[in-house]
Amino acid sequence: MTKPIKHPRPGVDWETRAYWEGCGRHELILQRCRSCGTLQHRPRALCVSCLSDEIEHFPASGRGTVYSFTVTHQNQAPGFREALPYVLAYVELEEGVRLLTNIVGCSPENVRIGLPVEVEYAQLEGDIAVPRFHPL
Repeated sequence: MTKPIKHPRPGVDWETRAYWEGCGRHELILQRCRSCGTLQHRPRALCVSCLSDEIEHFPASGRGTVYSFTVTHQNQAPGFREALPYVLAYVELEEGVRLLTNIVGCSPENVRIGLPVEVEYAQLEGDIAVPRFHPL
């Protein structure tokens, strides 16, 4: 049995602070443009569609489906090599944006495109947590 991934502490800056603070509260925070309504993830200062800076943050449902995935068998980075093999996936959230993450709570052989998943969090030291997903 592999160990869970020991994630390094992410870099937090003014663009990503609301996202990481939300994860620390076990809330998945997305962004919406007030000007055109576009939803986006990864956190940015400007809308990817209209370049407006009228960005608001809101909590996502935390549910989605596996859009694409790979089973990682080689990674020599500390914290990751002990967890091999692990699933790296894009999850399409109910809101429509995609999030790069890990699938946990099942063997890699059971992951498939379209698998319904829900967010959970790997708590790091302090107030930061990393979102990952498990099958529903």
